[in-house]
Amino acid sequence: MNFKREVARRVFAKELNNATYTIKIAGEKNPIYVLTPLGLRCNRVFVIGAMIEKYEVRPESGIWKIRVADPTGSLVGYVSNFQPEALESLLDIEPPVVVAITAKVKVFEGSSRKLVSLRPEMINLADFYARDYWIVETAKSTIKRIKDLETEATEDAKLAKKIYNPNLEDYKAAVREAITKLKEEYEAFEEFEEEEEDLDLEFEEEEFDLKDLV
Repeated sequence: MNFKREVARRVFAKELNNATYTIKIAGEKNPIYVLTPLGLRCNRVFVIGAMIEKYEVRPESGIWKIRVADPTGSLVGYVSNFQPEALESLLDIEPPVVVAITAKVKVFEGSSRKLVSLRPEMINLADFYARDYWIVETAKSTIKRIKDLETEATEDAKLAKKIYNPNLEDYKAAVREAITKLKEEYEAFEEFEEEEEDLDLEFEEEEFDLKDLV
């Protein structure tokens, strides 16, 4: 029997790292979902960021720990022989480098609190243009979730508000900082360009209004 693969969601590290609640749908083959503080129900995620750390947990263990950073924080992942495609790619990658990762999300009990980790299925080298597009699209999705939670527009938003009661100002500030940094990078980049280039990345006010985060 063929099972439909879950959609990989875009989410910033700040939001995902604060997730502690899981949802198990009845049925042996059904996936376990992680519910984030902003009401994102996810089983898989798609992340583009800077791989800043990679090391084997124990010599000859075949288990590698990685850390991938976006503008809001960093995510920890573990890769082993159970993810052969991701492991093959990882062995050829040396940080720091920009990577695109599709991964399962796991919440487990740490010594003092619940922790989130990634189980990468695929790891590919990426570039700054792909990273920047990911930041913009993830910011848009985050803003929508913030608005949905403010108005309790969905059942997952209602559940997240009940479980986490998150400080939305913290998440608004994180999105604002991520987009502001990105705009500053492009402004600095353009200062050194002799000719204007089409970057396929525009910050039109009607499309992406930072006043939404005030």
